[in-house]
Amino acid sequence: MDELFQAQQLNRRTMLQRCGMGIGSLGLASLLQQEGLAATPNPLAARQPHFKTKARSVIWLFINGGPSHVDTWDYKPELAKRDGQELKGFDKFTGFFSNAVGGLMKSPFEFKQYGQCGKHVSSIFPNLSKHTDKMAFIHSGHTESNNHSPALFAMNCGLPRMGYPCVGSWVTYGLGSESDSLPAFVVMSDPKGRGLPKGHAANWGAGFLPSVYQGTHFRPTGEPIDNLKRPKEMNAEQQRRQLDLLKTLNQKHFEANPFEESLAARIESFELAYRMQSAAPEALAVDKEPEHLRKMYGLDDDKCKHFATQCLTARRMVERGVRFVQIYSGGMENQRSWDGHNDIHGNHTQFAGETDKPIAALLEDLSQRGLLDETLVIWGGEFGRLPLAQKSKKPGRDHNPHALTYWLAGGGVKGGVSYGETDEIGHKAAVNKAHINDLHATILHLMGMDHEKLTYRHNGRDFRLTDVAGRVIKDVIA
Repeated sequence: MDELFQAQQLNRRTMLQRCGMGIGSLGLASLLQQEGLAATPNPLAARQPHFKTKARSVIWLFINGGPSHVDTWDYKPELAKRDGQELKGFDKFTGFFSNAVGGLMKSPFEFKQYGQCGKHVSSIFPNLSKHTDKMAFIHSGHTESNNHSPALFAMNCGLPRMGYPCVGSWVTYGLGSESDSLPAFVVMSDPKGRGLPKGHAANWGAGFLPSVYQGTHFRPTGEPIDNLKRPKEMNAEQQRRQLDLLKTLNQKHFEANPFEESLAARIESFELAYRMQSAAPEALAVDKEPEHLRKMYGLDDDKCKHFATQCLTARRMVERGVRFVQIYSGGMENQRSWDGHNDIHGNHTQFAGETDKPIAALLEDLSQRGLLDETLVIWGGEFGRLPLAQKSKKPGRDHNPHALTYWLAGGGVKGGVSYGETDEIGHKAAVNKAHINDLHATILHLMGMDHEKLTYRHNGRDFRLTDVAGRVIKDVIA
């Protein structure tokens, strides 16, 4: 009996915790469970949205580096009329290179009207231009920072600094996943040796949310995920027994510490990794798709094969219940991304050439499969670019946080509409201004969530993606 007493002897802290809080913890746990706030054995279990909606998943095509709105979707004939003129009163510190500010510069690309909506589209998008009736354009977007890293954090996480959960993490936190064998949130980056976007994994991090909600980065070359294959010296039965033992030990500890949400996430991560060893290789096998479909995406074209593979993978992911997929076009900076400081013509021609056909195919493929109505597709980057020339041998455009264009398609979006306007030269948002908080509120709304109710308590405060701002842009919702 003495040995048993000694084995079960409690230290002072544990005794106070169990005796002083035990009964109260039981009551609290019950209340939290009723409110859907308690940690569950599977934190990624699918959950009901705040209200009924069409969209069940998101594919965000992140146009990294800052695409020029006036050379893509925001047609400004006034720029051609005033080409070369000085922009009086211009703040030369709006951009990043104050010593290279030139005059107004017309777009080097031709614009034509497409679709029943008559949308003007740049010649760099010969394939996407056929889908304008599916798209809702937000032309009056704006942000605060003219620097890539904080602007990326702002567009991804709502605030221009590190440490906050990104949109994909908030969506998976709110809705969970419909797949129990694939990650809820998948990220794919540029595979051509051009590096990750500035800020790296913080762009798809979970911040103060439990780590289970962070994005799973698929490497662009080699094995997409570490340990995707079982060790050669271990068979399936041995691995299953090992995981069962680990799960039993972890579960006992979790039962004694029911509010350790990180532990629940860790338990689920082991199980998810095991299930992925059989599910992920099949989901990533784009070579199993019919030849005509692979050609439609551009897998037979070296120029766009890498992005085509990722777009086709994204469709296969959402088809299998993955909640959120984000694909980055472009790498670290300058000519390795859409950051066209020099030679805007060459830069945007290159990156549009890599992405136009695959994205158009993605929209067509989703539509043909009946998946577009339940998949929200997003196109856009961290800021726009100035209507002025940035002086160089081949002129480019500098950063512009005051104006940017996004488009949305599918997932309950009203196609063929344009919301907001920039001024006549595309310098600043002028009509129905839409801050990035408004874009985020609209994305969450299309996914069936009220951005003011989707909160997480951290350091004594209820945080949300839109902070203390944001409004839903109802004009782009069907």
